[in-house]
Amino acid sequence: MTKKTLETATYVEAMAQLLDLDLKPQHRPGVIKNFAKIYAIASLVTEFTLPDDIEAAPVFKP
Repeated sequence: MTKKTLETATYVEAMAQLLDLDLKPQHRPGVIKNFAKIYAIASLVTEFTLPDDIEAAPVFKP
């Protein structure tokens, strides 16, 4: 399986346009940097494989 990559700046630009967000030029670098961090953290979760026979718990008990 190949690892997916994300061009963070392109994604942020596209989503800002799609959501009609007024993303100020001075905020753009920070948004891109933070989104790259979010993507890296989320990748840890999405890359963790689960068995096919696993079922979701009906009740969460910490």
